[in-house]
Amino acid sequence: MSFVLLLPILAGCSAASDQSVPAAAGVAVPSVAATPACSPWGCEQDARFQAAIAFIAAQPGHLGIEVKDRVTGEVWRAGEPEFRIWAGSTPKLALTVWLREQAAAGKVRLSANDQAEIAQMLSVSDNNAADDLWDRYANSAALMRTWQGQYGMSTASYVDGFPDRWGFVKCAPADLVNLMSYILEKLNPADRKYIVDSMRTVGPPQQWGVWGAGAALRPGVKDGWSVEQNDQGVDHWITATVGFVGPDERYVVGAMYDQLPGQDTIDKGVHVLTDLVATVFGAPVPAPAVIPQDY
Repeated sequence: MSFVLLLPILAGCSAASDQSVPAAAGVAVPSVAATPACSPWGCEQDARFQAAIAFIAAQPGHLGIEVKDRVTGEVWRAGEPEFRIWAGSTPKLALTVWLREQAAAGKVRLSANDQAEIAQMLSVSDNNAADDLWDRYANSAALMRTWQGQYGMSTASYVDGFPDRWGFVKCAPADLVNLMSYILEKLNPADRKYIVDSMRTVGPPQQWGVWGAGAALRPGVKDGWSVEQNDQGVDHWITATVGFVGPDERYVVGAMYDQLPGQDTIDKGVHVLTDLVATVFGAPVPAPAVIPQDY
């Protein structure tokens, strides 16, 4: 697949000319219907977006996605991109950013063990590592203010009735896109490179979601998955994915799936997000995906 298909190419898709043709006396000139114009994403990508919209419509539950082109500034959304659900392990990415920034500013001193636990969080989404780091360094209230204000996760919050910790957070796909954009555009170069390289080389438990764009587009990913309670207190599976796709991490992607109780499985949650991303970026569907086994 040629990546150039994702660029905003409009050739052959623009509207017909509006120039009028003079009519001869007494002769009616038939009207010519204009060809619909493509969006700034280009005709090929518009077709992929339409396929993704149809895919989302066929899935039960709450499913949303947001894709941002960091070169043109265009943003595409489908489903329910502002619907807040349990974030699973995606807050581990925000925690990593905060810890690295604190260390760069000289506010904390990360030990070799701390660095190893950060690496485990990013690679295999290690819960014990995240708990250890949270217990050592996190001020829950201040940390959430940073995520909301500085990282652009404006609708993120801890879940009422649960501890104020990384594993009890709700947010929306738009929040995840803003977090990833902050990493790529505002984080200091050394920490940005570390996180990007780590997200491109995740272990098998996270080789799904944004990973579904395909190896040729060099994706990076941080995934989340867990069984959580809905508003009625019923347990169900959620899956979430955030990352980047393409040369120079051009495209930022966030997608989340809140499944319907009784119709939910980890396999379905993983495959829905992976196939959705594959559809958006023109990769084969069904896309390869590793189902996490640590649950």
